[in-house]
Amino acid sequence: MSNSTLLKIYKEVEDSFEEMQDIRRYLHMHPEISFKEHKTAAYIQNFYKQLDIPYEANIGGNGIIARITGGKQGKVVALRADFDALAIQDEKKVPYKSTVKGVSHACGHDGHTATLLVLAKVLWKHREDLSGTYVFIHQFGEEVAPGGAKPMIEAGCLNGVDAIFGTHLWSQFPSGSINYRTGPMMAGADVFDIKIIGNGGHGAAPHTTVDAVAIGSELVVQLQQIVSRRINPTDPAVLTVGSFHAGSAFNIIAGEAKLSGTVRTFNIEVREQIIEEMERVIKGVCLAANADYEFHYLRGYIPLINHKKETEFVAQLAKTIPGVTNVTQMDAVMVAEDFAYYVDKIPGTFFFTGAKPREGTSYPHHHAKFDFDEQAMVVAAKTLGTAAILYQNE
Repeated sequence: MSNSTLLKIYKEVEDSFEEMQDIRRYLHMHPEISFKEHKTAAYIQNFYKQLDIPYEANIGGNGIIARITGGKQGKVVALRADFDALAIQDEKKVPYKSTVKGVSHACGHDGHTATLLVLAKVLWKHREDLSGTYVFIHQFGEEVAPGGAKPMIEAGCLNGVDAIFGTHLWSQFPSGSINYRTGPMMAGADVFDIKIIGNGGHGAAPHTTVDAVAIGSELVVQLQQIVSRRINPTDPAVLTVGSFHAGSAFNIIAGEAKLSGTVRTFNIEVREQIIEEMERVIKGVCLAANADYEFHYLRGYIPLINHKKETEFVAQLAKTIPGVTNVTQMDAVMVAEDFAYYVDKIPGTFFFTGAKPREGTSYPHHHAKFDFDEQAMVVAAKTLGTAAILYQNE
């Protein structure tokens, strides 16, 4: 493809900002939680249908795949965007506030979808000048394990694909920046639940009970020592107890307590060591207190590990894109992303597109007042599009 055509694509993406914004805000006002995004999926399908872009629906669930075949032979490159929302009340005071009680796009997936749809529309206009095939993966259920990536992959969304690229609009990085990382970038994320089974009784007679609150409190302290004292300090790991529920009255000793939390690692072997240590600690604390327990551990998303060649490729091309103000190798983060399953199967990379609001407070992802600079969608679209187009020469 000539440089002049690429510049035309940049211009058309920039000129499509209002359409991108309209799509994002419509989706923001009509969010759907993970695995129930039926109307959102229908919206995406209708967008492609109106443009006569070939697409397939119900891929692994609510997933959609659209394909654009260029006028010249070449590689098959996939681009991915997720479209599920979170069970979080939208507390922003904006005209496009969520209209669904207790549900909001508090992570930017509405922006990811708008970005990919408009990019597909622009590339469709230039398909005769393009080499290769472009696969647009619209994924459901990213926010909740087991996620939508695995079933979409099992349904064949990566069949014949040579490489994949994806981005996340990130409200904590300056708008206009591209933030990448070679190798481990995002952690694997697991969920655990512990039920302590003691023997309740009167608060005035603790000697006749097996106090689940006291046992649970001891367990929280002991679990923290797994990372601090059992895991090699050069291996990043997090063990967080995020929920502790027990008791019903001030003068009753609880007979049961429920704890739940998450484990984050970059190394599968470290994950398995933590699980083994947790089982040992839980068993030991409960045995000492004469209590029983139930321990359930869900292995969630695997760590996201970017491929070196594709990551460095994006880092270099990003420096040439109009509107990109900074290209930085970022630190790894302990949040998780099921894009990890795509790059576990084929070459590719995932990067953050800075989207920090230019005014006001920058709230973190999954916050009730989360929002982002919508102009960042233009930068994301141009970067993803350039990666897909230029990868034909790699």
